[in-house]
Amino acid sequence: MKRVLIRVFGRVQGVFFRHSARIHAQKLGLAGWARNEDDGSVTIIAEGEDQALGEFAAWCRNGPPLSSVDEAKIEWRNATGEFKKFEIL
Repeated sequence: MKRVLIRVFGRVQGVFFRHSARIHAQKLGLAGWARNEDDGSVTIIAEGEDQALGEFAAWCRNGPPLSSVDEAKIEWRNATGEFKKFEIL
């Protein structure tokens, strides 16, 4: 189990990015959260198996169809196990 912290920049608010991220995370069996930031970015924390997190991070580099991702900063960390499901904050 690992944790990934992802900060996504570009046109990522108002385009169902968080909702789409939750659906994708749930399909991959990940837990965590996604929230909008005041600067227009989206922050995501997800925990799960390495391969699933890798797929999720790759998805975040592109996002849903209406989004336009300029940059996705990804940091790998150790999982804490504090999440039971994936939520939108």
